[in-house]
Amino acid sequence: MTELAAKIGLKRACEVLGVPRSAVYRSRQPRPIPKPRPTPAHALSEDERAEIRETLNSDRFMDKAPRQVYAALLDEGKHRCHWRSMYRILAAHDEVRERRNLRRHPVYKKPELLATAPNQVWSWDITLLRGAFKGNYYRLYLVLDIFSRCVVGWRIAEVESSQLARELVAETARKQGILPDQLTLHADNGGPMRGKPLAQLLSDLGIAGSHNRPHTSNDNPFSEAQFKTMKYHPDYPERFPDIEAARAWARRFVTWYNEEHYHSGLNLLTPSSVHYGEAGDIQRQRQAVMSAAYAANPMRFTRGEPVVKGAPTAVYLNPPDQPENLS
Repeated sequence: MTELAAKIGLKRACEVLGVPRSAVYRSRQPRPIPKPRPTPAHALSEDERAEIRETLNSDRFMDKAPRQVYAALLDEGKHRCHWRSMYRILAAHDEVRERRNLRRHPVYKKPELLATAPNQVWSWDITLLRGAFKGNYYRLYLVLDIFSRCVVGWRIAEVESSQLARELVAETARKQGILPDQLTLHADNGGPMRGKPLAQLLSDLGIAGSHNRPHTSNDNPFSEAQFKTMKYHPDYPERFPDIEAARAWARRFVTWYNEEHYHSGLNLLTPSSVHYGEAGDIQRQRQAVMSAAYAANPMRFTRGEPVVKGAPTAVYLNPPDQPENLS
């Protein structure tokens, strides 16, 4: 404003900027120093304010709002001050907050598990399979290796039970040759997952247990994704006529999933090939095919000779948060 007014005049500058000249003149006037506000004669003394604060924070009134304290004191024939003054006294000490004792949910640590080879971390869960009529369900227990995505154990039963889970995990660990302190078994917080029979087995076998945070279903993403693949499979039936039919279908599905399904998370390798150490040979064979295709017609590969990716070298369940790049 000052520079513009010096060039074209204050009146014209105010017209251009749409600013009243009176506002410019007022802004140029020195502002008086505000006088301290006098304390009213009827104000509470410091001793009275301290007494009121002590009353508000006493064991009797510590979880009550000032209005409630004000009314209770009136019924007892006492008047300290208005409830608005009570709020001001609390605000002066940063004590205006929820005064009731409320339960606060604890902060649960996110499970972070890393697998760099098969049989280091397993994920397991239970899903429902529809039976022949409404309300009739079978329970599919399924154990998945998160590194290879291989289904290493499963069973179908009519009930959910920690004892049945114990039997499945014990048999699967025996077949896979699990040694003490080798494996972590991750699951959600359901009854069978938390039950004493399974917990005792894990302790006996030296298997570490891991669980979802409460109300956090995506802490178990590998099992959830596997169940989605299963239930979106083209021949997944609407209902199973009986439990034997469910078991027969699950047996075929697990065989297909492990041995024929080219898993996108494994760079289109099958879970069995990764789990049982065949992925390297398959990668080299695929690389030979792609190298031959490149040699025969390099113009089709605009980025040069393609490189076939192998199996991932590490798989995280809930990878840790990456620090921000401060550079």
